[in-house]
Amino acid sequence: MKFSIKTSLQSSLKSSIVILKLIVPIYILADILFYYNLLEYISFIFEPITSFLNLPNETALAIVSGMFLNLYAAIAFAAPLGLSPKEWTILAVFLGICHALIVETAIMKKLGISKTFSFLLRLIAGILVSYIVTLMPEHWFVSDAILQNQAPTLSSYNSIFDLLSNSIYESIYLSIQVIILVTLLIFSLDFIKSLKIVEEYSNKVNSAFSITIGVILGITYGAGILISEYEKNTLTKKEILYIGTFLMICHAIIEDTLLFVIFGANIWIIVILRVLFAFIFATICMKLLSLKVQD
Repeated sequence: MKFSIKTSLQSSLKSSIVILKLIVPIYILADILFYYNLLEYISFIFEPITSFLNLPNETALAIVSGMFLNLYAAIAFAAPLGLSPKEWTILAVFLGICHALIVETAIMKKLGISKTFSFLLRLIAGILVSYIVTLMPEHWFVSDAILQNQAPTLSSYNSIFDLLSNSIYESIYLSIQVIILVTLLIFSLDFIKSLKIVEEYSNKVNSAFSITIGVILGITYGAGILISEYEKNTLTKKEILYIGTFLMICHAIIEDTLLFVIFGANIWIIVILRVLFAFIFATICMKLLSLKVQD
């Protein structure tokens, strides 16, 4: 496969436009939900989850904010609660798997992965894996928090118009960052695949590169690569499902984890569990798909 700047640019622009169409409206919607305090009215629905995970009921608002907005909003609500290192770790594992569901589920849909499957997979995996943390002995969790009960500052606005102007600006700024990075990543992948030494293993390079980017940088960036490869038909639906399942459980492993570690969460437990169960769930999905094909 010959490296072509024009082809790579076309692929990156196509992927970037898809992501842009998702990020901007959903980002604005999330800000509106927060501005009108609408999430507080449904936080009680999530109290059974907090009870099951041995978390204070007050963390329900942090959970619903993390699931439908982002981790920064979740931490802002959780930080004043005086959570123990173990509780921070439980919260980190659950929200690390099950956060920003609106935008990330929409991105997975663009890869042909069902919204229902994406939502249920992440919810079930989040509850199951974080429940395992509740069974671990307390002495595994030693507080070495850098921050203690110091919440990140949530933006406040004088009017809905202030919010919308700021939200549009921030969503476009984020989109530009995504477009630039996705473009660079696609160029890099296309160049790597053009090398004779790896041309024979092109599909393996596609899969490994997508997983690596997703695990380190997050679903949005990993999906940007996947959308490009999906459009080129260089990855099968089975491979897309495997990679997508893996990334839904284990993505942005560095940034997401460190957000909780500064409050005392155990970094090794978070990382090991998310990586391990990403492999387990992705493998199970492949086994079930194979059985369905045989039937």
